[in-house]
Amino acid sequence: MKHLLNSLYITTQGTYLAREGETVVVRREKETKLQIPIHTLSGILCFGQVSCSPPLMGLCGARNVTLAFFSEQGRFLARVYGPVSGNVLLRKEQYRRSENEENSSEIARSVVIAKIANCRTVLLRAAREHADHEASEALSLASAALSKHLQVLSSQLPLDSVRGIEGDAARQYFNVFDHLISSQKNAFRFTERTRRPPMDPINALLSFVYTLLVHDVSSALEGVGLDPAVGFLHRDRPGRPSLALDLMEEFRPMLADRVVLTLINRMQIQGKQFEISETGAVTMSDEARKEVLMAWQKKKQEVIIHPFIGEKIAVGLIPHVQALLLARFLRGDLDAYPPFRWR
Repeated sequence: MKHLLNSLYITTQGTYLAREGETVVVRREKETKLQIPIHTLSGILCFGQVSCSPPLMGLCGARNVTLAFFSEQGRFLARVYGPVSGNVLLRKEQYRRSENEENSSEIARSVVIAKIANCRTVLLRAAREHADHEASEALSLASAALSKHLQVLSSQLPLDSVRGIEGDAARQYFNVFDHLISSQKNAFRFTERTRRPPMDPINALLSFVYTLLVHDVSSALEGVGLDPAVGFLHRDRPGRPSLALDLMEEFRPMLADRVVLTLINRMQIQGKQFEISETGAVTMSDEARKEVLMAWQKKKQEVIIHPFIGEKIAVGLIPHVQALLLARFLRGDLDAYPPFRWR
């Protein structure tokens, strides 16, 4: 089983990363702030004005440590990685199945079933625990609607139908998302999902955490030899990691969404840590961003029993396990792809 290594997040502006032997050196204003052995890291994520030496880029590539760059608010910019790993025959099989609508629908349907089931679990747990009867009833009704979608998905469907169900289920889930927020309602009120740019603090948090999740899933796919850009549910588009977006659908509710909700409901993040620009776009402060990154790392350290392999693993390893299971399915070692369903 793969070990969960650390991710190094660099958010301080003006930071410079360099190589010393087999270590990563973090400097600011020519002063060394941190020195970390490269073998303890799975990835380095740089936000904003952070620069990196070419020798360190080479070391990261040689040691299979992903080096990724983002804007201050979490928009993905670029990623540096070494030689492509994995068997070329596996990628060719991935490409063949992606071009076949029936094969794409089979994998997409499994992913969407897991996503909807995991969304339903989030809503049912909240409905049982909610003190407000009206909110609890709304959550229960939404979970019942998601159950109907799962019944429809129990049969083989065309790919467009699977996408339509996924979109409708996402709307129903986000229609009641505001009921999942139990504190700081004045500062954190959710009305709809907005992305580029996020128009309220909750959407700013969701977009930031989703970006972190896409990075982790992309790294997991590359680690088993799959191409993150060629998906089944999400179609090919230049610059878009379609397969990573496919796989992350399974983890959004229980991993990304719950991190955001916990930060708000436990008041670890507050409304004053966000700013609204003249265009209406909402951005996070440095303090808020660091709080989110700490919560994200802590969440990834939690241990669960994986429902398919039956072993205890860290939450942060779920993308790696699912990437491996998908690769085994494409190779013919499994009869079907077993998506991650949260218990």
